Amino acid sequence: MERIQKLHEFLKASPNDNFLKHALALEYIKINEPLKARVLFEEILTQNPGYIGSYYHLAKLLEQTGEKENAITWYEKGMTEAKKAGDNHAYSELQNAYEDLVY
Repeated sequence: MERIQKLHEFLKASPNDNFLKHALALEYIKINEPLKARVLFEEILTQNPGYIGSYYHLAKLLEQTGEKENAITWYEKGMTEAKKAGDNHAYSELQNAYEDLVY
């Protein structure tokens, strides 16, 4: 909980810092608070679709909560953004996770 409190403090000073939001979402996943994590990931990706790292984690979270169709959608969006950014590594990770889920 100490890390979560620290991240909240940092976010008060920098409320639009996607790195901090992403880190906080990952902490929420660790303590089994998937809804809080999902809200943060969706906020990041709505405000900044180019924040590619959050697509994988959001889609994986949706997979784990049984929302297969939503997960597929977010993997697809992530692959599109990764391709736009020329981030082949992220594209490959998203594509592998997508294929594991779909096929």
